[in-house]
Amino acid sequence: MAADIRLSDAIARVKPSATIAVTTKANEMKRQGLDVIGLGAGEPDFDTPENIKEAAIRAMREGKTKYTPSDGIPELKEAIVAKFARENGLTYKPSQVNVSPGGKAVLFNAFMATLNAGDEVVIPAPYWVSYPEMVLLCGATPVAVPCGADTAYKLSPEKLEAAITPKTKWLILNSPSNPTGAAYTGAELKALADVLLRHPQVWILTDDMYEHLVYDGFEYKTIAQVEPALYDRTLTMNGVSKAYAMTGWRIGYAAGPEKLIGAMRKVMDQSTSNPCSISQWASVEALNGPQDFLPVFRAAYAKRRNLMVDGLNQAAGIVCPKPEGAFYVYPSCAGLIGKKTAGGAVIDSDKTFAAELLEQEKVAIVFGEAFGLPETFRISYATSDAALTEALVRIQRFCASLS
Repeated sequence: MAADIRLSDAIARVKPSATIAVTTKANEMKRQGLDVIGLGAGEPDFDTPENIKEAAIRAMREGKTKYTPSDGIPELKEAIVAKFARENGLTYKPSQVNVSPGGKAVLFNAFMATLNAGDEVVIPAPYWVSYPEMVLLCGATPVAVPCGADTAYKLSPEKLEAAITPKTKWLILNSPSNPTGAAYTGAELKALADVLLRHPQVWILTDDMYEHLVYDGFEYKTIAQVEPALYDRTLTMNGVSKAYAMTGWRIGYAAGPEKLIGAMRKVMDQSTSNPCSISQWASVEALNGPQDFLPVFRAAYAKRRNLMVDGLNQAAGIVCPKPEGAFYVYPSCAGLIGKKTAGGAVIDSDKTFAAELLEQEKVAIVFGEAFGLPETFRISYATSDAALTEALVRIQRFCASLS
């Protein structure tokens, strides 16, 4: 009999990613020949722009295929410095910049470098599924703060004040949000900043990954831009995955205080080392090169958002607010809880709703409990108009069949 390895206490604390699980199951069903529409993955369906791909090819031909500094090549750090100055009015030096293999790695490196047992991290809910699990992996305590549809899925100053304790180390802000698409205005960020100024022990990690995906003339702001007094304790995180359709290239980046950036580099020195060299050179072109495709992407996403919001609000028992950004909608299915399918199954939770929808209509969504707010679900509309239109037909049919 093979020996049974004893797993760490840390790994026992965390759950698998619900979004990855849904996407994996949908792909397995597709391989079985089933006509599944996958609306679970947060991944643009657009291809990476040609100039970015050409920059990667050029880097390979020029032999830029060796190890690089652990937290990024100088050329990419300079491009990131220029991006923050140009788009966010934030001034950094290259020594204040971290480049990691994806935004998820930026977050993990920051938490690994700063969190100890007993520390608390305030996380507005609904939240991206990985935030609390990363905190748990580092031995600290996630403090979820429910932010429902009554506050447009945004954290209020009052709720933030109530959540902060002497043990609070970080606040995570994600705007526009995964999973809700909600985005904070400059005034809303200033109100949160006023609370944070009264609690100097709290650092802010702002996840700005969907910065370029905002609609209807929304004016994007990040918190250190709105309140410069928080600059010295803010880690401003971003990446090329979503806006530039570069999810598989795995490049995330952040800027913050040199001491924190140095500690994150030390984590990388002893874990991943550098991100892919070719991806880094492609990202230099992404940030420095033409940005004319971004309005095209935004227009397509805005059209899809409107399609989904209108169609979901026509489904019996579903209420879907219109988000300001990202490529997700986050509807309530509270009106369906307690109803039965034609086969007699009771819709007793959002998880059951998602499971029955996949089983009966072959539409894959992510249940809301995974994001910390039950009786809701997330749909990614980063797919074709035709797939979304068909998905709406199926969702409406399924909801109408419940009794």
